[in-house]
Amino acid sequence: MRNIIYIINPVAGTRAKNDLQQLIEKETGKAGIAFRVFPSVASGDYSFLRPLIKEEKVTDVVIAGGDGTVNQVVSSLMDCNVNFGIIPCGSGNGLAYAANIPKQTKKALQIIFNGKSVATDGFCINDHFACMLCGLGFDAKVAHDFAQQPKRGLATYVKQVVKNFFGARSYSFEITVKNKVFTADAFFICIANSNQFGNHFTIAPKASLSDGLLDLVIVTKQNKLSWMLQTLKQVSGHNKPVPETVVDDKRAIIYFQTDSISIKNLSQAPLHIDGDPAETPQQLKVEVQKGCFRLLQPA
Repeated sequence: MRNIIYIINPVAGTRAKNDLQQLIEKETGKAGIAFRVFPSVASGDYSFLRPLIKEEKVTDVVIAGGDGTVNQVVSSLMDCNVNFGIIPCGSGNGLAYAANIPKQTKKALQIIFNGKSVATDGFCINDHFACMLCGLGFDAKVAHDFAQQPKRGLATYVKQVVKNFFGARSYSFEITVKNKVFTADAFFICIANSNQFGNHFTIAPKASLSDGLLDLVIVTKQNKLSWMLQTLKQVSGHNKPVPETVVDDKRAIIYFQTDSISIKNLSQAPLHIDGDPAETPQQLKVEVQKGCFRLLQPA
């Protein structure tokens, strides 16, 4: 017997949440599935749901929100033996889109009702969990500025990207992958489990949610025109990952896959985790967590 907990973030993205909740209740009722609805919590700690999940034999936890809310819920409850579902309501929805979950609520609900449960990777940055993507440098600066804006949505995000691009600076890093150590001056480092930032803007075309690997994309220091052209080449899939044994800082974009990496953040580049601003660390130890949660995806 299915039993669903829905968690609805009332401030994610731009969608009206009253209509959303009514639609969720109507469609789940029609499907004959037991459910309860909770609002998201500002603290991001959902451990209060653990007793309820156990007592009421909850089978699925479904997040109506963005990547940040998905991160918080999954990290709080991934050892509770439940499936996780997503109704994409955020500004980017990178994890949902990487899993081919559509933005339309009715279609997303059909995946929750009829989809398959897939063991999905996450990863840890020091002691912080990520289920999609984290970044150091330019994209993190955009995420920090975006979080301060009164209006959410794609248009606001694009505005912050353009505003930050012209004043963007590079940062210095020391990177250790397996037994190889190299330094890089870079505009940003992207550590990706999903293939995209969100809104179908692909940054790691070969990334898979369930391959036990992280995709590293490092955009090294270069002139801004070259940066734009090389990024277009990257997002269009023309760059192939190189073996981690031959990685060096001579490339405009360094793209490789690994299950773990250490990064010394020598210039205090800002950090985001799943699109949400995070404290800037001096050193990052990043490790994949293979198959650590089950995600409902199209059958």
